[in-house]
Amino acid sequence: MVNTLSHLGIGLLIASVAGLSKRQVRIVAFMAILPDLDFILNSLLIAIDQNLSHQTYNTLYYIMGHREFMHSVLFALIVTAYINLKERDLKLTIACGAAILSHVYLDYVTSWKMRPFFPFITEASTIGAIDFFDPVVTVISLIPVVYILVEHARSNKNNGLKGIKRFHGILKDSNNWFHGISSGNHRTLYRNLLIVFTIWCLLSPVAKAVLINHVEINDEIDIDYQNSYPISPGKFLSAYVHNESHYRVFTLSYWAGIEKCTFVQKYPGGRGEYIEYIQRAQTLYEGSLPSEVDYPVYNVSVSDSSVTVTLSDARNVFSQHWAYFDREYVFVFDKDTNDYHVYVKRHGQNGKPLPLNHFE
Repeated sequence: MVNTLSHLGIGLLIASVAGLSKRQVRIVAFMAILPDLDFILNSLLIAIDQNLSHQTYNTLYYIMGHREFMHSVLFALIVTAYINLKERDLKLTIACGAAILSHVYLDYVTSWKMRPFFPFITEASTIGAIDFFDPVVTVISLIPVVYILVEHARSNKNNGLKGIKRFHGILKDSNNWFHGISSGNHRTLYRNLLIVFTIWCLLSPVAKAVLINHVEINDEIDIDYQNSYPISPGKFLSAYVHNESHYRVFTLSYWAGIEKCTFVQKYPGGRGEYIEYIQRAQTLYEGSLPSEVDYPVYNVSVSDSSVTVTLSDARNVFSQHWAYFDREYVFVFDKDTNDYHVYVKRHGQNGKPLPLNHFE
């Protein structure tokens, strides 16, 4: 699966092929996972977001949000330039740059929407050609990690370390847990794995484009490349506007083309007299970040004192137990005062209130 360990494994492959010292291997390994440290900034943003204006929050989100600036090409270039100035080692600089960019690209080519070209392009996008649990990426990226863990366990057994001492032993410079990488053990294997990984990651977006083009021609429909998300190896979830009132949501795969599909109403129950509340919810959401809803569905419920507009993505119907399109934004408008509150729900769970400065 694509996670921090996967990025670490690819960094180790790059370091092994580059033939670096143990110290340099550690630097490259850290560079490979560095973008994911933006969770620290993201946690800080969450802690202070209620005290910020809407404009300030949006500006800081681009910088501090998870998979935002620290997952951009510009950030990778800045860090690589710093490594070059500090280390004055071209081989190490190239390896560090490749490690960071591999992290950015691997996240971009999987299911996550990002802004890799921020600040030049602020619109979120994704290639979305490789599933989060892709077996090729998972196996290749974890091989060097497993190797290091096995070697460390073997060394640790011989040293008789336990508990905290064992963890401390991992961090000590005297530990040889990177010795196999830095001494060139399995370098030929790692080089071949890195080649296969690179080819797989470069060809997968092309294969996805061929599949979408084939389905578009056969079914005479228009499918958005970016909004077709991988949901399992070789299978994608997509949608398009069928008419003024409905979306068509479907899955497609390399071996069967379009599989199951359904039609989802844009406005369940109709818009009627409450269209102004729907439009207001739409305007509020479009001014917020991260704006992950591509095919908005607005469901209206009414009480004596309020109108509730629930915003979800049409693809929710196929992703009830999936990490994407699992959110619903609930806008509760007071009929008398025109005030409102917003809640976010995941997988139908109780709504969590959101600060209003997220929206205006």
